[in-house]
Amino acid sequence: MAKENLIVLDNLEYEKKYWNNGYLYVAGADEAGRGPLAGPVYAAAVILKPDTQIEGLTDSKKLTEKKRDYYFDIIKEKALCYHIASVDEKIIDEINILNATYLAFRKAIEGLSQKAEVALIDGNRIGEIPCDFELIVKGDQKSLTIAAASVLAKVSRDRFMDKIDKEYPMYEFKKHKGYGTKLHYEKIKEFGPCPYHRQSFTLIK
Repeated sequence: MAKENLIVLDNLEYEKKYWNNGYLYVAGADEAGRGPLAGPVYAAAVILKPDTQIEGLTDSKKLTEKKRDYYFDIIKEKALCYHIASVDEKIIDEINILNATYLAFRKAIEGLSQKAEVALIDGNRIGEIPCDFELIVKGDQKSLTIAAASVLAKVSRDRFMDKIDKEYPMYEFKKHKGYGTKLHYEKIKEFGPCPYHRQSFTLIK
């Protein structure tokens, strides 16, 4: 992707607000996979060191797959710590996708090897979180730490969907990652849902 099409996040404005007020460990958290018809929802939490800069990093949806894979390794190398969590389709069917997403966020933040003092979270609502937090709408475009979490969650989920593509090749999960594309609807109509499909979703029924 051409550099001029990227939003370059070099500022740590949100993070610095907390660092300057005595918080040492500021986490960013984001999710991937709320909307698909199949597979788990993922969330990631990342704590960056105060001097971290990752040129060109932005919201994972604005990056090519190749760029996401590149940043995935860079983020893991540069982060003070990170944790990636998932909630599978069976639990999604039991507690609904919104609560499953909240659970994934909580698991990601709780899983950090260094306890977060505050979490910057992408979105406008969240469930129970084990630390102070700030919700930031479109945070993956405004906070370097949230952008890092966005990439970790997205790449991890995409790789899981590539894995189950080998188990159920007839659905072509590798192409659509479980989202409701025309191809995916056609495959569900032809073969019916598989165990990885979210049975509670109206479009599956």
